[in-house]
Amino acid sequence: MKLLHIDSSALGDASASRQLTASIVKAFRKAEPGAEIIRRDLVEQPLDHLNGELLQVVKFRNLEGLNARQREELEQTDALVDEFLAADVVVIGAPMYNFSVPTQLKAWIDRIAQAGRTFRYTENGPVGLAGGKKVIIASSRGGVYSTSDAMRALDHQESFLRTVLGFMGITDVTVIRAEGVGMGPEARAKAMDAAGREIEELFVAEAA
Repeated sequence: MKLLHIDSSALGDASASRQLTASIVKAFRKAEPGAEIIRRDLVEQPLDHLNGELLQVVKFRNLEGLNARQREELEQTDALVDEFLAADVVVIGAPMYNFSVPTQLKAWIDRIAQAGRTFRYTENGPVGLAGGKKVIIASSRGGVYSTSDAMRALDHQESFLRTVLGFMGITDVTVIRAEGVGMGPEARAKAMDAAGREIEELFVAEAA
């Protein structure tokens, strides 16, 4: 059993999403003590965004006459995809930044969304190739976005992640959400406590 632990918040120890992912991984270790845990911190180890040069190589696979940087970026991308595909469980720390995900997380997604590896196009449309794994999203939001249609319309964070994971064939997606964490200490504590209770129940049925 392998778990891939992804963090993307730039806030370090002050990050709500990092606290949630740490708690999720701790609960997983308790349920699966022999599991292999791989951690990737997208802030400490940032990925370059795909500019025109890298897009041609990493996404479109134009591989003739590569320079040293292009070869390095291609190798890194292939390693990221291998790492993702090998995981049975993926825990993604995803705070909401300006209604969407952090740029660091988007850069990682741009690398692992690879035609022929995590999805493929057919005459009937795209088919996901990365199914069979469980993804747990640790979602944190400064405001409250889940309780009304008007606020849900502003959510391009959880909705984006569910969409891209579904595109890659992943349907087993659980969201552990702490929202309202920017609305004062009391609201933050209440949100984190509620998320913590959900995390306690995550792997109970599987361990039983």
